[in-house]
Amino acid sequence: MVLKFFVGGNWKMNGDKKSLGDLITTLNTASLNDETEVVCGAPTVYLDFARSNLDARMGVAAQNCYKVAKGAFTGEISPVMIKDCGVEWVILGHSERRHVFGESDELIGQKVAHALESGLGVIACIGEKLEEREAGTTEEVVYAQTQAIADNVKDWSKVVLAYEPVWAIGTGKTASPEQAQEVHEKLREWMRVNVSEAVADSVRIIYGGSVTGANCKELGSQNDVDGFLVGGASLKPEFVDIINARA
Repeated sequence: MVLKFFVGGNWKMNGDKKSLGDLITTLNTASLNDETEVVCGAPTVYLDFARSNLDARMGVAAQNCYKVAKGAFTGEISPVMIKDCGVEWVILGHSERRHVFGESDELIGQKVAHALESGLGVIACIGEKLEEREAGTTEEVVYAQTQAIADNVKDWSKVVLAYEPVWAIGTGKTASPEQAQEVHEKLREWMRVNVSEAVADSVRIIYGGSVTGANCKELGSQNDVDGFLVGGASLKPEFVDIINARA
């Protein structure tokens, strides 16, 4: 079963109205593969701007949200607010949230549950650090992270799972196509055993970690790689080439 290819751009804490406006113009005027679902993760303050200016064929995602609808949580945003900007997706559990901001598997699970209950689609991120890969615990780590997410999902049709080895994010080191395929295949097998056959066959598992215009075609040709979550390159014109990796 060939799943609809999914390419997310995570702009992280980058850009201003001028540079993001230029990027949006590039995307709006580009010839994009109709068979690929595209979602751009904008900084919170630019969610409205991105959704108002980006062509409707592309989705917009928030890069994070909190686990409740409203309240005394200074600096946080809720799924309700995200939806009020016309935005339908949120990225949760990104390694920078885990390792820079100290978010636990448990908190990420709670956020996933609340975002889904609120009607947002979730790009849920998992991935091991370099020392974990070197210690041979990659599977253990990503299965535990996936379990904390799976425990909080009732409807998998609104979830995209993003495998991002932390050692490959922003480092220029990319997991080889074989390494990416191996983890994705094992994750799908884990889903088969721990969630269901149907979900294992239908959930999109995308790869993130130094994806570029140069390596996207080979990565995207792997059986169990159903798309990408792109960091740095999503701010450049080559993002168009990545969107069209399967064209």
